[in-house]
Amino acid sequence: MALEQPFGAAPQQLGPEDNAAKLYQLQIGEGEVAWRSRARVVLTPMAAPSIMGLFGFAIATMMVGAWQAGWYGGAATGAMLWPFALFVGGVPQIIAAIACLRARDGVAVAVHTVWGAFWIGWSVLQILVVTHMVPAIPFSGYHPAIGFWFIGLAAVTISACLASLGKNFAMFVTLGTLAAGSSLTAAGWWSASHGVLVAGGWLFFISAACAWYVGTAMILENAFGRTILPLGHYSKAANVPGARPTTPIAFPEGMPGVRVGQ
Repeated sequence: MALEQPFGAAPQQLGPEDNAAKLYQLQIGEGEVAWRSRARVVLTPMAAPSIMGLFGFAIATMMVGAWQAGWYGGAATGAMLWPFALFVGGVPQIIAAIACLRARDGVAVAVHTVWGAFWIGWSVLQILVVTHMVPAIPFSGYHPAIGFWFIGLAAVTISACLASLGKNFAMFVTLGTLAAGSSLTAAGWWSASHGVLVAGGWLFFISAACAWYVGTAMILENAFGRTILPLGHYSKAANVPGARPTTPIAFPEGMPGVRVGQ
């Protein structure tokens, strides 16, 4: 029984037996058409996970960056900051990174994983200082081991910064200033230059402010269903206040978990 018809020909009226035979062939067939007809992808809509990660990152980086820039505190300030850096900066970013896997956002996965882990490690280091297992580390002196950690952070952040060019300009600025701050901090620890460390702290604070802006833009978009604060998308329409920045896919607004990205 022939089930195919020439391209452009008038549709044939298939009887019940023909339809049943065609469905059966699709169920047991090994060809691409049959395989695609059986393939199913189940996706779960979710709010943008980076809202959680960006705000956690912003708070921790703002506090520690301001301390590094010399705006407040002293050598013992880390003992008061580490609980907040751990539970506000570290844990939320790790959770966000895992959720970003489902949102299929590679840039967010990289940034939240690396910086969430960093804030957890930084907090553990401060715990060791508080318990007198290691001496306090002031923002001066030659500490190449710490410098090398920031070299690694800078390298990953630079990669994510370049990839963010495919997302929006606001994220590019956030990651660009973060990468620059990491690079200067690495250079400061390596060269024992207090001035370079202070400059790195300033850049960390600026990056935290940018992260706050991006996170705020995302929650406003989620709450109102349209652009309130532009993020610098390549699509001009997505940057117009009141415009809809996403195309509906199965659910209103094409929520993360349904479409790629956030």
